[in-house]
Amino acid sequence: MKRLLCALGFFLFALAALADEGALHVASLGDFKLDNGDTIHDCRIGYRTYGALAADRSNAVVLTSWFAGNSAGYASWVGAGKLFDSSKYFVIVIDALGDGVSSSPSNSATQPGAQFPQFTIRDMVRSQHELLTRELKLDHVYAVSGLSMGGMQAFQWLFTYPEFMDRAIPIVGTPKQTSYDLVLWGSELDLLQSAMNDPGGAARAMSTVADIQTMGLETPEYIATHVKPEDAPAFIRDRRASLSKLDPFNYMSQLRAMISLDVYRDLGESAEAAARAIKAKVFVVVSLQDHMVNPAPARELARLAKAEIVTLSGDCGHLATGCEKELLQREVWRFLGER
Repeated sequence: MKRLLCALGFFLFALAALADEGALHVASLGDFKLDNGDTIHDCRIGYRTYGALAADRSNAVVLTSWFAGNSAGYASWVGAGKLFDSSKYFVIVIDALGDGVSSSPSNSATQPGAQFPQFTIRDMVRSQHELLTRELKLDHVYAVSGLSMGGMQAFQWLFTYPEFMDRAIPIVGTPKQTSYDLVLWGSELDLLQSAMNDPGGAARAMSTVADIQTMGLETPEYIATHVKPEDAPAFIRDRRASLSKLDPFNYMSQLRAMISLDVYRDLGESAEAAARAIKAKVFVVVSLQDHMVNPAPARELARLAKAEIVTLSGDCGHLATGCEKELLQREVWRFLGER
């Protein structure tokens, strides 16, 4: 009878999860202390789940959101037959701090705007760990992954909670910014910071930031061959319109988090020591022509850790994950399916 009741309880849980698939949930972590000693008051973390958790709880896959994106952005990547196949895995998509869904400068009642404390990529990961262990009662997951800043979080997971996952798939992310990345992200941050006290300055600055982002997202070759010269003004207007919807304080908070990322900091700044510290099986995805997140540090760590790596080599740059989606899906499916 006891086994029957347990089986029935799990069946009902699975049905409820499927009925609620993809809906936004927000968990409260209370006051969340950051690495720098500051505290996010009434910290909240957004998340969505897809698929059903297996009876032995062995099929949970965690996805972390990209820069200036949120969990809703993964809708085309998660589902039955998609990159993260919810017919096989219980996929948990988590909103990163500062994305406007989880606690952020734009939605904090007590620490709004510039008053919001500065967090790191490691703080993002620690808040996600609290969500998984406290809210979802998971003490282990099968895999952690994410695209772009999500890939940065996946790298951080390897060192903050090295035994929490069996596998990690950082996609077009980095364990540490190169000087080129710091120039790119720093230019955007300086531009926004200089405009904050000027009426209307934030909107104008975000417009210029969109121009910088556009030149980094794809390669010059891609833009030159896919956008006619006469269509260039409309092309950049669309990019500016998209970025203008973002809160500049949220944007700056995540920029600072990425700029400060360095998973080697507690390992003597040694990539070799970091490679030795990795416990999970790792599959690294890089874009060879990425002008947004330089692939060199991810490639180096993959080599030192003897991790699997797939290189997207087309001219889509940072957006190669979309242009070469078939290759990406095939390789990710293979890696996740190797039990």
